[in-house]
Amino acid sequence: MIKKIATDISLILLSLILLTGCGSKVTGQNEEEPAKKEGIEIGLSIDSLVIERWQRERDLFVSKASELGAEVNVQNANGEIEEQIRQIEYFIDKEVDVIVVIAIDDEALLDTIAKAKAAGIKIIAYDRLIRNADVDLYMSIDNEKVGELMGTYIKKKIGNSGSIIQIKGSPTDYNVQMVQNGFERALKNTDIVIDYAEYSDNWVAENGFTVTNKYLSSGKVPDAIMCGNDNLAAHAIRALIENRLAGEVCVVGQDADLEACQRIVEGTQYMTVYKPVEKLAKTAAEQAVVLAKGEELDISDTINDGTYDVPYDKLEPIAVTVDNMDEVITGKYHQKSEIYLNVKE
Repeated sequence: MIKKIATDISLILLSLILLTGCGSKVTGQNEEEPAKKEGIEIGLSIDSLVIERWQRERDLFVSKASELGAEVNVQNANGEIEEQIRQIEYFIDKEVDVIVVIAIDDEALLDTIAKAKAAGIKIIAYDRLIRNADVDLYMSIDNEKVGELMGTYIKKKIGNSGSIIQIKGSPTDYNVQMVQNGFERALKNTDIVIDYAEYSDNWVAENGFTVTNKYLSSGKVPDAIMCGNDNLAAHAIRALIENRLAGEVCVVGQDADLEACQRIVEGTQYMTVYKPVEKLAKTAAEQAVVLAKGEELDISDTINDGTYDVPYDKLEPIAVTVDNMDEVITGKYHQKSEIYLNVKE
């Protein structure tokens, strides 16, 4: 009897061992199978959201990408290059399909971009070129044309002679140099003198006031002020207002911000450059999805980033003044009630 019980126990133990062994084998096989990634993942790293246009473009990009079945992870670097590097490395760790970058610095991201490319991730430089990085696509406005429109308008308003001051954007933003190239080309063969020029690190808008006020304090009044964007123009005009010169100096900017459009119809800012950012953001989302799917881009233009010729998808800017405000902006980019808020009927 004892012998029979011992035999039964042995058989039970053997069965348990075999069952456990089989179970472990199945679990091990499941763990070795890589998790299948579902859907397209896009990482979007934005310089900062201080500038009005980036907020608008973020929303348009995310909406269009979502419509196309892609998920977008948005990160705001708040103007800190080290933070932007961390964000891109985070996207690399998450193994996203495409990284879209509005770069703070045109050269500081080289190593991180190279790391992303080595991981098989496609890179889109959005609005700002990343120099020497061999990105998969540069999406932007024709920035040299932006500068050309500014210079041409100033020449039209003040004639072929006069003095101007420039309040440029960030020196680490390559667009600033591209705008400058177009601006200087427009003023070629004139006697217009750039009497003073200064960069604005990190696009700090208050520099518009500082530079303008300093120049006026010297006893001189410029015929025109070329501002790197409408935020800088706002503060330059504030200095003119304090010196009772608002409306007398030709101030130009770019981005067609709502407040800039308000200043134009009020008469304190003469011109801004509208850039079709709605189309830019939506097209960038479409191109990101194309790249994520491993398909070829249908783009013939290229731009040299300093080392490589990279695909360049560029859109045309439009000069906006009080004369064509309603044609270009009203009801399309900003509403009439907002633009003419401070203008009496």
